[in-house]
Amino acid sequence: MDQYFEEIKDLAVEIFENPELGFEEWKTRDLIRDYVKENFPAVVFKDFARTGFSFSLPDRDKDLKMCFLAELDAIYLPNHLCADKESGAAHACGHNTQVAIALALFRRLMEDDFYKSLDFNVDFIFVPAEEYVDLDHRKKLRQEGEIFYFGGKPEAMRLGVFDDYDFCICTHVMGGHYPEPSIEFLSDLSGFFYKFFHFKGKSAHAGFDPWQGINASSMAITFQNVLGLLRQQIDDSKMFRMNPVYVNEKMGFNTIPDNVSIGTDIRANDIDYLIEISQRLDHAAQGSAYAFQGQVEIHTEQGYLPFIHDRYLSQFGLDYAKDFPRIKKCYRDRPISAAGDIGDLAFMMPCVQVGYSGYKGNAHGVDFIHEDLDFVLSTFPDFLKGYLAHMSGKIDKEKLYRRTYKEYCQAIKALGGIVSEE
Repeated sequence: MDQYFEEIKDLAVEIFENPELGFEEWKTRDLIRDYVKENFPAVVFKDFARTGFSFSLPDRDKDLKMCFLAELDAIYLPNHLCADKESGAAHACGHNTQVAIALALFRRLMEDDFYKSLDFNVDFIFVPAEEYVDLDHRKKLRQEGEIFYFGGKPEAMRLGVFDDYDFCICTHVMGGHYPEPSIEFLSDLSGFFYKFFHFKGKSAHAGFDPWQGINASSMAITFQNVLGLLRQQIDDSKMFRMNPVYVNEKMGFNTIPDNVSIGTDIRANDIDYLIEISQRLDHAAQGSAYAFQGQVEIHTEQGYLPFIHDRYLSQFGLDYAKDFPRIKKCYRDRPISAAGDIGDLAFMMPCVQVGYSGYKGNAHGVDFIHEDLDFVLSTFPDFLKGYLAHMSGKIDKEKLYRRTYKEYCQAIKALGGIVSEE
């Protein structure tokens, strides 16, 4: 066991026992910063997006620049065994160990000045608010000018935090239980948006003169039927998902309803397909309203973009894993319909998210908890250190892409989302 294991394990457990929701991870932030400062007093932190911060390793004159990410926040799951009693926050997605893994890797890179052997700079960035929860609070923060985007990475992108980097590496716990130490590459994620359709008709007495009304519920029912029939024309390879539901509707039996709202998420692993499906749903809603001489207002709430792992940089990790005997299984190419704001960052530059085992229970479930911290906080950081060393001196910068924040805004606009172009 490495010399830092116990202290980093204690920090991971303390964060697990004190979960915080996005943009409010103040205690988590202080625990990490105190640990870094205690061991490396010269470190200078750069703050962003309320609780987010970064710091750089020395030796900044290299041509390539990498950032290593960790996420600070918990999810909302009040029935979890270690949920916060006031906020309902719980670390049921493993972000507490992401933080600890980053610190364990940091210690390894600093030991004997190992970082100097790498041909790229390394910065560590701790990002708030990856989980898309607690949205009323985030809307309030937006109204107060504290944030604009609800996800921590898009907010950091807006603030220019990632402008100087060539590529990014991060980690994430794998869902499900694995009986042996395992990692994963190339688990692409879907993107998602929320859409709201507000059907407007005209009220009237349901018994006396219903023909004087325009039934908004009829429009909504027709819209639901269209969506059901539309599924036949959905490309299964895009991993499309939607879940339309009625939103906070109260209707009486004796009145023709004049306002009915339906909300749905839409998910897919391809941004162009998300745009296409979004437009199809708009047309379906407009047609359903038109059929009854009613109207529909459509509102899109921005989510996250699809995450496509960078194949070029991932291959270095896959190759290195073959020669790392303490990892028994390396999975690859298992896309899922879950989402994360790493997809937004990957729109701008190459990103790799390395999965790791060591948990039991269901991800985002009330029984989700770490099981093998020896692997998570010792073996896995050793692998990451070796992965970086294996890449060093081999990366062809011509194979790395770069898009601007302005281009990101254009993509979000095409989906119907709102952007900040400040």
